[in-house]
Amino acid sequence: MNIQNTALLLIGFQNDYFAKDGILHSALENSEQVGTILANSLNLIKTLLPTEAVIAATPIIFTPDYSELSDPIGILKIIKDNGAFRSNTVGAATIAEVEALSGNIVTLPGKRGLSCFSNTELHRVLQEHEITNVIIAGAVTSLCIDTAGREAADLGYRVTIISDCTVARTTFEQEYYLNEIMPLYANVMSSKDIAQSLGL
Repeated sequence: MNIQNTALLLIGFQNDYFAKDGILHSALENSEQVGTILANSLNLIKTLLPTEAVIAATPIIFTPDYSELSDPIGILKIIKDNGAFRSNTVGAATIAEVEALSGNIVTLPGKRGLSCFSNTELHRVLQEHEITNVIIAGAVTSLCIDTAGREAADLGYRVTIISDCTVARTTFEQEYYLNEIMPLYANVMSSKDIAQSLGL
């Protein structure tokens, strides 16, 4: 990968997933690994910050009454029923460790569902920076991470999923997606291997 044409996409690094008292934290069966996943992600972010790589975050945030959602099902129904990711709440906020670096991260609002490309300026920003490679970190592996990877691939980007910077609902789900699903459209690499491939 060429660092000048690479972007790191940060998905779901918000308190409702990553904080111990987050509304959806307990939905992650392997939540005890969240600390390690966050540490790996922060190390990669800090490694990329001095470079020409683009780092972009696409937080999911809803209005207090979830008026954006009409008869939601699945994960979106769970979010609404539990009051997660509501605007102006602690749960919707970016986790403090990432927020501390936010001056160097492009934050693109508008995400309301599984895709970080839908209703955001992400594709335009990537095109403006002549990005050809996207590497993806965050939550949840089988949902927003997988959706982001597939859409990025359809848009013509070379996609890499970071195996030790993503978290799923269950350990089985994490391993299944990383080993069986994602290699069908993306590279799956550890954060250490990604840094090495970028010459960092």
